[in-house]
Amino acid sequence: MIILQAQDLEKRFNGEPIFSKVNLTIQDKSRVALVGRNGAGKSTLVKMIIGQIPIDQGKVIKKRGLTIGYLAQDTGLSSQKSIYDEMESVFASLKKTELRLHDLEKEISEINGSSNPEHFKELSNSYDKLRASFEQQNGYGYEAEIRGVLHGFGFGEADYPRKINELSGGQKTQLALAKLLLEKPELLILDEPTNHLDIATVTWLEGYIQNYSGSLLIISHDRYFLDRIVNEVYDLAEGTLTHYNGNYTKYVEQKSENFVIQQKAYEKQQKKINKLQTFVDKNIVRASTTKQAQSRRKQLEKMTKLQRPNDNKKVARFSFTPEHKSGNNVLKVSNAAIGYDHVLAQPVNIEIKKHQAFAIVGPNGVGKSTLLKSILGIIPLIDGKIEWGTGVDTGYYDQEQATLHNSKTVLNELWDDHPTTAEGDIRTILGSFLFSGDDVTKTVSELSGGEKARLLLTKLAMQHNNFLLLDEPTNHLDIDSREVLETALNQFDGTILFVSHDRYFINQVATSVVELSKKGTAMYLGDYDYYIAKKEEQEAIKAHEASQNDSTDLKNKEKGLSTGQKSFQQNKQQQKDQRKITRQLDKLERDLDEFSKQKELIENQMTLPESFNNVAKMTDLQNKLNKVEKQISETESQWEQLSINLENLEK
Repeated sequence: MIILQAQDLEKRFNGEPIFSKVNLTIQDKSRVALVGRNGAGKSTLVKMIIGQIPIDQGKVIKKRGLTIGYLAQDTGLSSQKSIYDEMESVFASLKKTELRLHDLEKEISEINGSSNPEHFKELSNSYDKLRASFEQQNGYGYEAEIRGVLHGFGFGEADYPRKINELSGGQKTQLALAKLLLEKPELLILDEPTNHLDIATVTWLEGYIQNYSGSLLIISHDRYFLDRIVNEVYDLAEGTLTHYNGNYTKYVEQKSENFVIQQKAYEKQQKKINKLQTFVDKNIVRASTTKQAQSRRKQLEKMTKLQRPNDNKKVARFSFTPEHKSGNNVLKVSNAAIGYDHVLAQPVNIEIKKHQAFAIVGPNGVGKSTLLKSILGIIPLIDGKIEWGTGVDTGYYDQEQATLHNSKTVLNELWDDHPTTAEGDIRTILGSFLFSGDDVTKTVSELSGGEKARLLLTKLAMQHNNFLLLDEPTNHLDIDSREVLETALNQFDGTILFVSHDRYFINQVATSVVELSKKGTAMYLGDYDYYIAKKEEQEAIKAHEASQNDSTDLKNKEKGLSTGQKSFQQNKQQQKDQRKITRQLDKLERDLDEFSKQKELIENQMTLPESFNNVAKMTDLQNKLNKVEKQISETESQWEQLSINLENLEK
């Protein structure tokens, strides 16, 4: 069932359209992503949909009584109440129902059913109906629900009495989201919900909203998050909105495929146009061929011209090029304690070789940024030591952007650091980072967060270091800029140590993951997905071993593997086989969807007059149809066999 539909929406700024002819449909249980570059108008579109800003043209149709919850980007909760009281206020009507139930219980207990049976029956019926409604609304579990959501966002019972207005901006934003989740609107609209969240919290949020009972519309630059949550993507680009089925990765694939198809169609039509035009130009003045030329000219005039496809790839172009190479040993941190007036993490042990890329992960507040600053000597170590390799030259990206000067222009921010470089060369470099024209005369204070991030990356690229230390480099960057940064870092002939909560980015760049906790560091030699898989394996081993009888294990140790270890190895292999088959089934299902779409497209083409009146074209289409039907049959057979294999494993 459609719960909301935007039809032909248009928004203008100073008379010029930001976007037009925008259409969007949200069904019950939809999981929709709205993507696009910074400045494309995503937040504007959402605010038009919910009625916060006026619509210049078009209309929005909503289901009667539709409840919408909206979390704007970086919007915090403002309240004089305590954390728990504010969350509990969501259930005010439920608490009133609870009080009414208690009152009815008291009245029923005081009535003599035999002396006043009608009143007793009336009260009992009222009580039964009210209790059924109360249970249906989770009346007996809402307190547990509050505790569960607060725990997911990192608030324990000790935090419950804290006043919300005394909290940090990030904590207020988390609580605003927590309250929305508890309110359970039919349509939940979230603008960058993963900002200010560490990886553990984002992972919890994914699990929670995957089971959300309503519909979701999400604006996010977190590609990993989108891949796990959404099954539809609307792309706002070039002033219009395009719909794609599937998660973010599928959208990228489809968009690329569509561009290739559109480019080929455009080129084919251009060849035809040039051929017709050439004939007209050569033959229009000849008496013997003028009628043919006129016919072709009419054909040209009636032709619907295809627009040159635009892949919307105006992105920054840059690279990191070290001036000289370092030795093989780059950095060694030994038994370090990091912190300020107290220890945040200890012992910290890291050893980095040339060309490695280490990602530092861990909860907020554990000292990830502090570790980078301690390595650079900005903050002294409380204990331990740091050893540098030969020829190491460090470059630092500070997420707080403290190295930028608000009063300087964009041009002078670079030129002052490189006064011997010609102004034209500075402007060229800035242009490759999308600073052109009047942009270079803006002061730093006038720039957006994304523009400041690009400027800081520009400064870093011009330093030509061989060891980059990056603190949340993808913050404020849109998806296109993140992809450019990933490419630049993957091509970098140096070494990288970075802090990030962007799991997609970590997967693309990291060769190893360092987990930082209060107890120090743990090393995982792989990307983020490998790190998670190893963590799950370690936890499974611990849980399994804890469940075994110690005495049985002791008896079996002399024989080799313990019973628990043998059982674990068997379970581990079975789970591995199950995961492998599940992945294969998922791929086959995606293939079936794609083949079915191809079949439908071919069958539709066969119904067109220009097809069934053309024997050669119909023969070609029939051959294509036979081929895709064969692919469907073979894929279905594979799917059935794998499904049987999976069932046998699960037994």
